[in-house]
Amino acid sequence: MKKILLAALSLVALHGTALAADTSLKTVKEKGKLVLGLDDSFPPMGFRNDDNQIVGYDIDLAREVARRLGVQLVPQAIDWNAKEQELNTGKIDCIWNGFTITDERKKAMIFTKPYLRNAQVVVVKKGSGYSTLASLKGKTVGLQAGSSAADALEAAKAFRASLKEVVEFKDNLTALMDLEARGVDAVVMDLIVADDNIKRSGKAYAVLKESLAPEVFGVGFRKNDLALRDAVQGALEAMAADGTLAKVTIKWFGSDISVVGK
Repeated sequence: MKKILLAALSLVALHGTALAADTSLKTVKEKGKLVLGLDDSFPPMGFRNDDNQIVGYDIDLAREVARRLGVQLVPQAIDWNAKEQELNTGKIDCIWNGFTITDERKKAMIFTKPYLRNAQVVVVKKGSGYSTLASLKGKTVGLQAGSSAADALEAAKAFRASLKEVVEFKDNLTALMDLEARGVDAVVMDLIVADDNIKRSGKAYAVLKESLAPEVFGVGFRKNDLALRDAVQGALEAMAADGTLAKVTIKWFGSDISVVGK
């Protein structure tokens, strides 16, 4: 009985130590800044404007969250293909950049609850003759390396097997440039990003009606950074309650498509 009691007390003590060891929120507040890792060529979520400043929907949300936490937001461009390493080595505090929540990513980090819905779609040139996934049989498709587009394509096994080749690019904008130059026949990417690019560029692109996978965006943190994650989640919920989240979402998308508290 004593051994069982001692074992139980040891587990409680270890659990308490683990909780006490989570200084993530305290550390961010003490240094006075929240370092956000992002791909800075991912409009409208995060990108550089004509003045080379990092702007975007996620940047606006994160800046308001940081303000409510009493710290300054520091957006930091990273190699998207090495995002987990950037996070785990402490170079950034979170990944907030149209970051899709997947089961695989949940093994490496923790997330806030979803704040936006999205889907992985296929973009082609208008007039190309491609109107369905089946019409791309034997063709070449491009996508961003290390992205959820790559995961979605691998999960769509029949479609993936039908393709001649899959080409990886550093970012979506480079992939679309290759599509424009007819280097690839199609690009797999986020619907939100595709719609924004088509609207901004005026290029003759079209999105196929068939999507590869629905998905949701969240903010990613190191496994043990529960306090920081929960503080960010709390700020997002407060922003949803007081209308700030809706205001920012309407600014970037024309309507409130956020899902926090809904």
